[in-house]
Amino acid sequence: MKTSENRIETDFLIIGSGIAGLSFALKIADFFKDSNITIITKGEKNESNTKYAQGGIASVWNKTVDSFEQHVQDTLIAGDDLCDENIVRMVIKNAPKRLKELINWGVQFDKENNNYLLGREGGHSQDRILHHKDITGFEIERALIAKVEKQKNIQFLTHHYAIDLITEHQVNKKKTHRKDRITCFGAYVLDEKQKIVKTFSAKVTMLATGGNGQVYNVTTNPIVATGDGIGMAYRAKAEISEVEFIQFHPTALYNPGEYPAFLISEAVRGEGAILRDYYGNKFMHKYDPREELASRDIVARAIDNELKKSGTPHVYLDCTHIPYNRFQKHFPNITEKCLSLGIDIRKDYIPVSPAQHYICGGVNINKKAKTSIKNLYACGEVTRSGLHGANRLASNSLLEGIVFAHNAFKNLTKRYHKIKTPNNIPLWNDSGVVKNMEKVLITHDRNEVKTIMSNYVGIVRSNERLLRAERRLKVLYEDNKRLYDHSELSVDVCELRNLITTAYLITQFSKKRKENRGGFYSADLVNNNH
Repeated sequence: MKTSENRIETDFLIIGSGIAGLSFALKIADFFKDSNITIITKGEKNESNTKYAQGGIASVWNKTVDSFEQHVQDTLIAGDDLCDENIVRMVIKNAPKRLKELINWGVQFDKENNNYLLGREGGHSQDRILHHKDITGFEIERALIAKVEKQKNIQFLTHHYAIDLITEHQVNKKKTHRKDRITCFGAYVLDEKQKIVKTFSAKVTMLATGGNGQVYNVTTNPIVATGDGIGMAYRAKAEISEVEFIQFHPTALYNPGEYPAFLISEAVRGEGAILRDYYGNKFMHKYDPREELASRDIVARAIDNELKKSGTPHVYLDCTHIPYNRFQKHFPNITEKCLSLGIDIRKDYIPVSPAQHYICGGVNINKKAKTSIKNLYACGEVTRSGLHGANRLASNSLLEGIVFAHNAFKNLTKRYHKIKTPNNIPLWNDSGVVKNMEKVLITHDRNEVKTIMSNYVGIVRSNERLLRAERRLKVLYEDNKRLYDHSELSVDVCELRNLITTAYLITQFSKKRKENRGGFYSADLVNNNH
């Protein structure tokens, strides 16, 4: 890697440190041994949505009872006929190979009598979730970071925040349009500790920035999930689609004041937990024959409906009939969390309510993880790959990340030698900015985005709600643009810019959707359900 002043040249620039970015880095480092690979992440090394994944990774493992076809059909049904079936088949067929690689890299999935324990979650017809207790994502991050740190050709930079992708717009000072042939040459990155903007030029840029949960008041996502990848890609004129499909996890622990919301894994319902309303009555049989194991969009809407009917703040998850030793063994983290709040699952119900959990759309990619911008790849939650359709099947997200990271790597083994080193990349220009920005303005606007989205673009939407959201977000956009253009750069002001952008995109795509599918539901389209 060449460095001079604030200019850094690298062969591969990876933005994000979850399962997608890290697995891609490991494969590239092993194959292109003479290349320079730079991973940047805006927080600590392991702070990503991957870390918070509790349930596990779905894969056909026990072929005596399960099959690729069953996993394919479960995924297509959950996606409400909007999945790309070819992509679904490709991902599911490749799942066992990619999981074996994770195991070889040191990820320890739970075993019993030398056989992997397989869980089941909503929407799955078979037990096929490999997991590590109820902290699977944390275990995957641990193993991958340990492996990455041993690679001599990977540099891992923490507290480096990607501001914008570099394209012809910056290099040639020419206005680019979404239909143009655009190339990515790297990214402008804020070194938060040194408080300088560095210019990273790269032959290949990988966008693996995760989701955007922070646009909602209640989310299971960490505070770093501010839609940065979608915001950057949109400004660079990449194709974006299906961001109206927001998945709300049905069972976040109801604990006002805790942020982000603590997730009660879907695997708990897979173990037999029962949903009960505020007064202790079962209700899922009224909504779906699969009851508690219906897909997430159905369960979340059912809970939302029960809460609106009763005017109560939460429903309950009843685990009292599950053998305590088994529950404690499979869900030690959840058991400990409940006990810390005085909830003994042997006799107490767990209060739960829905929380924003996942965005099913994003930056368009093909099966090779290529975006519409040349030399810009993307994988993981930041993308719309065609796997999830209108609603992601539980535990298919980590799977998507590793499969598309592998596909990107395979594609680059064939075409990397043809990619030229970018040159004439201009340094970041911060002339004309002032330093007297009021932080309270950013905090206020950030909270306003969350309130707008939660009130108007939540589990149930309507035309009137979407119009209100659009009007308020336009005002916020104008205010933030002035703030961004004239203030000293900070992570806070850049995150707010991306939050407003992704919130606006979700609203616009919601306005265009004319039928209820999966994670999108409008009260004005009740007679136009799929």
